[in-house]
Amino acid sequence: MSVPHDVAVPATTSEMIPGAAVIARIRRLIYVAVSAGVLYCVFSGGTKGGCAGGITGNGEFLDADGALTGVAPSCVSLSLRPSPVMVIIFTGMVLFALRRVLRRADDEASAIRIIDRTAVSVIVVAVASVVIAQVWFSLIPLYGIDGSGTYIWPFPFATVDLVTSPMTPS
Repeated sequence: MSVPHDVAVPATTSEMIPGAAVIARIRRLIYVAVSAGVLYCVFSGGTKGGCAGGITGNGEFLDADGALTGVAPSCVSLSLRPSPVMVIIFTGMVLFALRRVLRRADDEASAIRIIDRTAVSVIVVAVASVVIAQVWFSLIPLYGIDGSGTYIWPFPFATVDLVTSPMTPS
């Protein structure tokens, strides 16, 4: 689509439509939120697993203390995954900022300030969520999980899948 010859095309931001700077910051906020969400999903994953016990050279099972047992020791596998709650939180932060701009911003400068602060907040929440989820996941005990007891997963920062199975002789 071409621009008619009698319509001037703005060359600088001072000649743009009113509110163009705010629209540009909103676009930047959306880019930041989407990028933070993607990076959060990439870096908030992990796995760990192991078996409490082992197998002797004769094929007999050993428990976690190294004593012979007739029961196969249990193996545990933990998988850390991103939480959908965090993606909803990032979206909510953007929508809250836009609502606040519409209701409270007196001028363009205050609108830009609200949007910029939200962009920084989204980044901080994403980084903090990844750090909290990874540290929490690393502190979850791998051995001793036998179906009893209470284990606190890093919700809402991430979700953990727990799979237990008996050791198989190989």
